[in-house]
Amino acid sequence: MFDKFALSLIIVGALNWLLIGLFSFDLVAFIFGGQGAMLSRIIFALVGIAGLWCISLLFRRRHNTVVTQ
Repeated sequence: MFDKFALSLIIVGALNWLLIGLFSFDLVAFIFGGQGAMLSRIIFALVGIAGLWCISLLFRRRHNTVVTQ
């Protein structure tokens, strides 16, 4: 459950960076009151924490279950 939430935050962050790169437009800052606003900083921090969490996805072993009939 937390993996999907973290991946969702990473996608939000990636789309925000895409907008910054292409159009110099920071959507998170625009929605939440500027880059220095407390809510924007919380969102940026959550995206960063999600990124750190997702590093663990690279090193996890996948448990494949084979269903036989």
